[in-house]
Amino acid sequence: MRFASFFTRAFQRHPSCSKILLLCTLSGGGLLSYSESQSESITGSPASNTNSDVPAKKKVIVLGTGWGGTSFLKDLDASLYDVQVVSPCNYFAFTPLLPSVTCGTVEARSIVEPVRNMVKKRKGDIKFWEAECLKIDHANKTVLCRSNIGNNLVGSGEFSLEYDYLVVAIGAQVNTFNTPGVKEHCHFLKEVEDAQKIRRAVIDCFEKAVLPSLSDEERRTNLHFVVVGGGPTGVEFAAELHDHFQEDLVNLYPSVKDFVNITVIQSGDHILNTFDERISLFAEEKFGRDGIKVQTGRRVISVDDKNITMKAKSTGEIYSVPHGLVIWSTGIATRPVVRDFMEQIGQGKRHVLATNEWLRVKGCESVYAIGDCSSIDQQKIMDDISAIFEAADKDKSGTLTVAELKDVLDDIIVRYPQFELYLKSKHILDLSTLWKDSEGNYREEIDIEGFKMALSHMDSQMKSLPATAQVASQQGEYLARCFNRMHQCEEHPEGPRRFKGSGRHTFLPFRYKHFGQFAPLGGEQAAAELPGDWVAMGHSTQWLWYSVYASKQVSWRTRMLVISDWTRRFIFGRDSSRI
Repeated sequence: MRFASFFTRAFQRHPSCSKILLLCTLSGGGLLSYSESQSESITGSPASNTNSDVPAKKKVIVLGTGWGGTSFLKDLDASLYDVQVVSPCNYFAFTPLLPSVTCGTVEARSIVEPVRNMVKKRKGDIKFWEAECLKIDHANKTVLCRSNIGNNLVGSGEFSLEYDYLVVAIGAQVNTFNTPGVKEHCHFLKEVEDAQKIRRAVIDCFEKAVLPSLSDEERRTNLHFVVVGGGPTGVEFAAELHDHFQEDLVNLYPSVKDFVNITVIQSGDHILNTFDERISLFAEEKFGRDGIKVQTGRRVISVDDKNITMKAKSTGEIYSVPHGLVIWSTGIATRPVVRDFMEQIGQGKRHVLATNEWLRVKGCESVYAIGDCSSIDQQKIMDDISAIFEAADKDKSGTLTVAELKDVLDDIIVRYPQFELYLKSKHILDLSTLWKDSEGNYREEIDIEGFKMALSHMDSQMKSLPATAQVASQQGEYLARCFNRMHQCEEHPEGPRRFKGSGRHTFLPFRYKHFGQFAPLGGEQAAAELPGDWVAMGHSTQWLWYSVYASKQVSWRTRMLVISDWTRRFIFGRDSSRI
């Protein structure tokens, strides 16, 4: 702490030091999401303008402090707006490390950063309210909130806030698919509290199993750990639990080491089915060597306090297996407050809140949504095909040449990213290829029907973005940049041309850039899928995982805590205390 205080005082006296530290960090390969050494955070917010002629700042309400909300606040110039944040959690959690928290590889407080620590470092004044949003009143532009703090304290916990702009970033909840018994008998792994509960439950299973009054069959049941869902979270938890047992618990509970079983149940044909097939096969082979059972093609139909019942898709066989602990990690569903809001704006039949390419909720001019609670509804080329043809046909001849299309090509690629994706997927380097007829003959010009046929398959490249921290973080950063430049871009639009209408769009649309994904598989091995179709697996990839996840921490405090936790685990092992 004295070490940190010394540098803090140095930065306050010499703001340029913060720039030196940042440059050194970047040259060393670090990638900062936050830095405690930003000069803006030291100088504090500027003095308020007392001129009564200055118009009041627009009110921006941010719901949620997850990846999307935090990234938005990090990059937003709060001096331009009256910013208020509402969240039931007064901290940001680095959720990719939640599986590590379940087994004590990393402590819970090492991956959380208090929201008030972060907002006080921003330029401008940001108010934070620890409360849950109960309702979004779209007609009156207000949100109704309620504090979840204990009832023994005086004062009303309910309040409402008015907004000019609303940023919905409250994430999603676990999807149980209405499976009987899941809510009552399964553990989820969505929040920090969930990871802490699982950590205690794992130790409970071992402590109960070693009691002298139990039979071998009862011990085997108590030590059967079932993971439902073969995605990244479920696979990483299974790997962490296996390492925890092999490296720590086997020495503490030697009498029951032969009774421990870990099973991963996946409804699809392979685990990690969102990864490259090579990674899926490698993970299944490694789990097989480690003794982790992988059951694919199984659908869970019910769970009770003693058994989990599933159905084999191939044979239709229904059978039950006893369990000691069940982790449910099968996907996400819309939260009730978002569902109610969707009903208000005519999106009640959708599964998730729909936004346009600028992250504005469809049907709402002043509401934006980012992260797991929303999905971008990309405009289809075929819906605008006539307008595109008309804009490209400058001489109004009723036909198009390749040269005429090239004149509007840049705007088409920006407005409809599926156009470029289609060209890449078909390895089309020359646009004249699109002008060929069904027999492969080149045509100098094509009419509207030929143009429709040439572009008819491009919308097949449209894909929904995954509900990941990486997507939410990039959306938050993008939206903050739009808010920072809103006045400037309204006067001088920077977006592509409006094919339906005149002028240009105010901003460039959001474009997601995939930086890859990791899958830790235990035993100091991991798999990585990175841009450029690069796949890496093994021990060296695990060290790359350590480097990336350490650099992605939101502050120097959490970065040092996580690294120290990893170091402690290497030296002393994991702590098995039930606290």
